[in-house]
Order: sequence, then C-alpha cells, then structure tokens
Amino acid sequence: MREDKKGISRRNFTKKSAMALAGLPLVRLEGDFLQPKIAANDAIEVHLFSKHLQFLDYNEMSAAAAEIGFNGLDLTVRPKGHILPEKVNEDLPVAVAAMEKYGFTPKMMTTNVWNIEDAGQREVLKTASSLGLKYYRTGWLSYPEDIAIDESLAQYAAQAKNLEDLNKELGLIGCYQNHAGNHVGAPIWDLPTIFSKANGEFLGCQYDIRHAVVEGGKSWELDLRRIQSYIKSIVIKDFKWGIKGDSWEPINTPLGEGMVDFNRYFSLLKKYKINVPISLHLEYDLGGAEHGATKISMDKKEVFAKMKKDLIFLREAWAKAE
Repeated sequence: MREDKKGISRRNFTKKSAMALAGLPLVRLEGDFLQPKIAANDAIEVHLFSKHLQFLDYNEMSAAAAEIGFNGLDLTVRPKGHILPEKVNEDLPVAVAAMEKYGFTPKMMTTNVWNIEDAGQREVLKTASSLGLKYYRTGWLSYPEDIAIDESLAQYAAQAKNLEDLNKELGLIGCYQNHAGNHVGAPIWDLPTIFSKANGEFLGCQYDIRHAVVEGGKSWELDLRRIQSYIKSIVIKDFKWGIKGDSWEPINTPLGEGMVDFNRYFSLLKKYKINVPISLHLEYDLGGAEHGATKISMDKKEVFAKMKKDLIFLREAWAKAE
C-alpha cells in the first residue's frame, strides 16, 4: 500500500494513522514515543529495514517503528521498495515528512545504485542528499562469466572511485553489502580491492554478519579483521543450517536462535571501535513481511511483537558484550 500524498501532513495525524497507532502493542521505551531516543547507557543506533513494513503506508510505517522503539528506518528506495526510483522526487519527500513527524531523523536507505552514468541512479542520490539522508546501501555486483575475476575487480574499483567522488559532492556515504552466494563481496576479500582506489571516507562496506558466517563458517573473525576499517554501517540478522527438501540451506531465525555468536561479534566490534548505524533485518516468517509483501497473512500485532523481541535482544546483547 502506498501513502496517499493528500493525507500527509507534518502537523496533523490522519484517521488511518490514528487507527494504526491504536492497534499497536504497548511497547514504547522510556519517554514520548514520538521522540525515540537512545538511552544513556545504550550506544547503538538501530534502524528497522523498511522492507518489513511495506504492508503499511509511510505514516503507519513511521508510527509503528517509533512505537516499537527503533531509532529510525532504513528506507527501501529501489524497485519493489517503499519508494520506487522513478518516483523518488515525488515519494521520498513524503516518506521523510512522515518519519520526521514521528520524531525520526531520516538517515539510512537501501538502493540499487552503483552506476553513476545512470541518470535515474544519480537522481536517487541527489534527492536523498537534499532531504538530509546520510547512508545508503548500494546495488550488488556479480562476476560476468566471460570476464576474468581480476579484470572485473579492476573495473569495479574504477567505478567505486567515481561513485565515491559523487558521494563526496553530495555528502553521502555509500555502503556495499557482503551477501552470501555468487555475489561480488561474498568472499569478503573482494572488497578491499574494490575500495582500493577510493579514500574510504564516502564509500565502504555494509557488513552483514549473517552472510559472513554463511560464507566464512568459523573464519568470519578473519573476514571481520580484514574489512573492519572499511565498515560504514552494519546489518543484523541470524540463521542456522537446516534441510529444505533434499539439500542443506541457511534458514533464517530470530536473533539469538541461530548460529551467529553475537557476544563474540559485538566484542570484536567494540575492540575495533566500530559504532555505526545498524539496520535490523527480520527474514524469518512474518506472514510475508519478511519478503516485503504489501499484504501479509500474520496479524500485524504479532509482526510488531517479533520486531520488538529482536530489538530487545540486540540492545541487551550489545550491552553485555565486553
């Protein structure tokens, strides 16, 4: 469902938004839910991946994230996202206005941007910059079968330098996610080569511990050590291996129920003094919300409760890690 732009206002609630608030569970943190704050002893800043709220409009999405207790939203500005790239000038300001009304400072977004020769991708970045967003996830890359991997890496390094130059001009920080599978960056050692021509201030890695453990097994600590100086934002989620049909596959789980050793991971982040914006992903069963569905089969109160549970686990795990 997309936001009806006639119903948005920075000063007034819509009837639809009031109904959405009435249906939310009482999960607010200390203080006014319209002004979500990080507690004095909580050093992390957690943004909810808006993919999981695409069954709500911008007002309802912002109300839900604020009521649950998040510090912000990681907006999907990509094909099939909350904001479609071709409508970024029209819809992103509306989404930002809704977020601000509920006390959020828009900061993160997830895009398919990589090629600055593409006018549409440049427009996404320019619009985001004009609205005050700071961090964005780039699009993913792949290795063409007819080009040697070393040659592809050299091409991507040159493109990364051009992208960082544009980011510097716009005051944005691009973040490439390491994603398991046949993606560039699944072997984390790809990324320092790609970032080698950039100065590292406006382009880096969105480090995803779930995908790092899938690909790295017990060597993920070496991967983190190798990439730690390039990390600009992080993704949090969990998984375990299981059998689906006739094959072993990663199965997504709530935080703390899978294979990610969050105590060790957070201890290493603290050791390396990495404290960057966090995007929380929930890719286990949420009635379709895990896949970005616009209509879900699970009661939204149950979806919100699962989000709250993961958020509490994340903050408590961070606080306990030494």
